[in-house]
Amino acid sequence: MAPRLASISVDLDSLPHYCRIHGLPESLLDARARGLVYTTAVPRLLELLAQVGVPGTLFAIGEDVAGDARAGGVLREAHAAGVEVASHSFSHDYALTRRTPDSIREDLRRADEVLEAATGARPEGFRAPGYTLNAALYAAMVERGYRYGSSAFPATPYYAAKAAVMGALAVLRRPSRAVLDSPRVLLAPRTPYWPDPSRPYTRGGGSVLELPMTVVPGVRFPFIGTFVTTLPLPTVEAAYRACQGDVFFNLELHAVDVLDADDGIPPELVRQQRDLRVPAARKLERLRTIFQWLRADRDVVTLRDAAVQLAPTV
Repeated sequence: MAPRLASISVDLDSLPHYCRIHGLPESLLDARARGLVYTTAVPRLLELLAQVGVPGTLFAIGEDVAGDARAGGVLREAHAAGVEVASHSFSHDYALTRRTPDSIREDLRRADEVLEAATGARPEGFRAPGYTLNAALYAAMVERGYRYGSSAFPATPYYAAKAAVMGALAVLRRPSRAVLDSPRVLLAPRTPYWPDPSRPYTRGGGSVLELPMTVVPGVRFPFIGTFVTTLPLPTVEAAYRACQGDVFFNLELHAVDVLDADDGIPPELVRQQRDLRVPAARKLERLRTIFQWLRADRDVVTLRDAAVQLAPTV
């Protein structure tokens, strides 16, 4: 019988990436705001994981770490404490899948190099910027020898909302640098699978296991930090219970899920990124509740360990 597992992962997207999503100038951010992910968010998250007694996986961006000695030190401490550090690419280019195969490979190589220098361990997992996969990116993941990927996000409401926001920003002549994925992602499996290398949103014979982020069966509502920290608790609990039949529960968060306007984030960005209006203390308490649910119902492990345990069963 397959084990009932859960993993908690955090994408360490720094605030400049949110400016790019919302079509805002990065000049809004001073040095302090640019560093908030590693000075403030990651310490809060690590403290919460330790308090609840569960491990986590951090998806770090190589470019952010390469330019910040403090960031490397934080990742080194996290790794020493048993937290997995995985790759979220080097540049976090939302259009990574539109690059040439050589450019994609080079981006992943540079990220691995930076993260290994910071932690002493080569990343075993990868999450694509903007969750977007294609054959060339999957081939680069295979070449890098990753044990798993965790990019498939077959969430219909999220996809529709993203398309609407990108369209509205284009009308306002403030285009987003995000990329709308192929609609094929909406038919991707909800549960762990071996992808077809030429069509990574379908099952096949690939060698890098895909661990999709959890979406609610049927409606495919996304169970991710942005929503679970802001929606009414009864709604979140109903969504959680709807996923109880899944062998694997993959909870994905972002560093901004534990930040708020009082952390010194420019008001222009707070207006666009609405979850930043919710007090960080309230969001941390909500995450504590969900972490405790997971710990009570499942074995909570890093994504790397989930891949090891699930691979023989998929």
